[in-house]
Amino acid sequence: METGPWDFEPGWYYYFLHKNYSGAETYWKWSGLKSGYRVRFKEHKSNVKTIMPRRIAQEELQKEKVKKAEEERVKVKEMHDEEVVRAADRNVDLVYSSFKDDFNRMQGVITEGLTFCLTKSKGKLYPQVNELQRQNDMICQSIAYTHKQGIGNELENSKRQEAYVEYKKQMEELVSRVAHLVGMAQQYY
Repeated sequence: METGPWDFEPGWYYYFLHKNYSGAETYWKWSGLKSGYRVRFKEHKSNVKTIMPRRIAQEELQKEKVKKAEEERVKVKEMHDEEVVRAADRNVDLVYSSFKDDFNRMQGVITEGLTFCLTKSKGKLYPQVNELQRQNDMICQSIAYTHKQGIGNELENSKRQEAYVEYKKQMEELVSRVAHLVGMAQQYY
């Protein structure tokens, strides 16, 4: 009642039994054969009033709704912006360039060492060279897979960096094994 329209039903009931509370009054209304007294309710004549005008209550409610919606929009926008940054980070490999030179240098050393071993031993070290070449190919395929970019190949740069560090360690170990094989080829052939 405090925020609704100032109206009561049945009118005559409130006029006779709750006149002070409802602010009921009678008035004459001409309507042809249906003319007669009618009951209407005036808020200013009652001894109780609404707590606040209806329009003000609706405005406050509307302001609260707008404020809440704006807070939600800001939260969603922050989450959206963060997700856009993450997606951009996953789609572009920014770390590969810092490892590329090391990978290329080690690939050159491995290739030259294995070629030297095959030529120096005249093919007698082929099984060892073949095994080292297979391991090198696996590392190179892993690097290529990690370096893939675009839809379906989304990996955060921090994860790529961890993988590249691991591949670099494996490749350094492979370079060491190739160096030992080269030393053996020089000594025995």
